[in-house]
Amino acid sequence: MIFIGIDIAKSTHFASAVNSDGEVLVKPFKFTNDNSGFNLFIDTFKNYDLSNCLVGLESTGIYGDNLTTFLFDKGFKIGRINPIQTDSLRSSNIRKTKNDKIDTFLISKCLMLGNYTLVTKKDIQIINLKTLCRFKFDVKRSQSKAKVQLVTCLDIAFPELAKFFNDNLHIKSSYALLSKYPTAKIIANTRIDALSNLLYSASKGHFKSDKAIALKELAKNSIAMDNPAIGIQIKMLIEQIQMLQKQLDLLDIDISNIMEELNSPILSIPGIGTWLGAIIISEIGDISRFSSATKLLAFAGLDPSVRQSGNFNATNTKISKRGSKHLRYAIHYAAELIIWNDDTFYQYYTTKLAQGKSYLNAIGHVAHKLTRVIFKLLTTNTTFKS
Repeated sequence: MIFIGIDIAKSTHFASAVNSDGEVLVKPFKFTNDNSGFNLFIDTFKNYDLSNCLVGLESTGIYGDNLTTFLFDKGFKIGRINPIQTDSLRSSNIRKTKNDKIDTFLISKCLMLGNYTLVTKKDIQIINLKTLCRFKFDVKRSQSKAKVQLVTCLDIAFPELAKFFNDNLHIKSSYALLSKYPTAKIIANTRIDALSNLLYSASKGHFKSDKAIALKELAKNSIAMDNPAIGIQIKMLIEQIQMLQKQLDLLDIDISNIMEELNSPILSIPGIGTWLGAIIISEIGDISRFSSATKLLAFAGLDPSVRQSGNFNATNTKISKRGSKHLRYAIHYAAELIIWNDDTFYQYYTTKLAQGKSYLNAIGHVAHKLTRVIFKLLTTNTTFKS
C-alpha cells in the first residue's frame, strides 16, 4: 500500500508518499490550490496504481474541500484524519517539530496506523450541501437587504401604501403594482380600469374595483415626494428581489435532492425540515470528528463560556458563540420549533420556565438537549423516538 500524505493550507498544499515499509517514494513537494496545482498532483502519481494508494488529509476547515472532491472524482481513496491524531504523533517526537513537509509524513503515518475515516460519496454530497446552504444564506441576506431598501424608498414615494396592503408590502400584488406604477404620483394619474385589472389579476381576484378606487384616492392625497429617481430605484429593487427569489427556489430544489439521497435521520426529529436539517448535517459534516456530544456543543458555540479568576468561578455565564454560527442558528431555531412538536421537549421547556428561567434561557437548555439527541442519532444512524 502507498500512503500519500497531504498537508492542507489556504493557497498552497504539500504532499509526499511512503510505502508500507515507511520508505519514502515521493519527497515532499508543493502544489497550489488551483487547477494547475491539482494537475501537478495527478501527474506526480499518474504511474501509481490508484487501487493501491490511500490519500490522507486533515479535517481542517474548508480549504481541503475542493481537493477532496477533485481527488474523489479521479478515483483516489481518501482518508480524513482528525488533527488530534497528528498532534498526538507530533507530541511523541522529542523535538515536537512542525512544518508542512514533516506534517505530510505524520499524516502518512496516521494512515498506516489506521487513524482515519474513509471519504465516501455521502461525504462529497455533504460538502456540496454545505456550499449550497451557505450560499443560500448569502442570497437570503441580499434579498432581505433589498427588501429593507424597498420599504425605505416607499416611505418617500408612497408612504401610505403599506397600510393599504395591511403592512405587508412584500406580496405579489404589491410587487406587480410597483413594477408598473412605482410612485404615488404615477398611480394617481393612472386610469381606474388599468389599476383594477392589474390588482384583480395579481391578487387572483382578491382585489376588486373598489380597492383600485381606494388606491387611486389614497395616491391623490399622498404626502409623497415627487421624485422620478426613486421610482426607477423601486422598479430595480423589485426586479432584484424577484431574481433572488428565483435563485432561492433553485437552491431549494438542489438542497432537497441531496437531502433525499442522504436520507438522514435528522429529518425524523419533529420540527426539523429539509432546510434546517440540511444546515445541521452539512455544518457538522463527519460526525466521527466529535468524540462526544459536549464537543459538538462546543463546535456549535452552545457551550457556556468560562469566567474564572483566582478562586472566583462565575455561575451565570452566556454561551460561547464560537464555532459554526450557521449550526448554532439552525439548532437554536429547531429548539424553538421542537417544543411545539414533541411532548418530551415541551415538558422539558416548561420545567425550565417553572424554575424561573427566561424564554431564551429555557430555549438554550432545549438546544443543549437537542444537540445531544442529534449527536446520538447521527452516531448510531437511528431515527428519533420521543
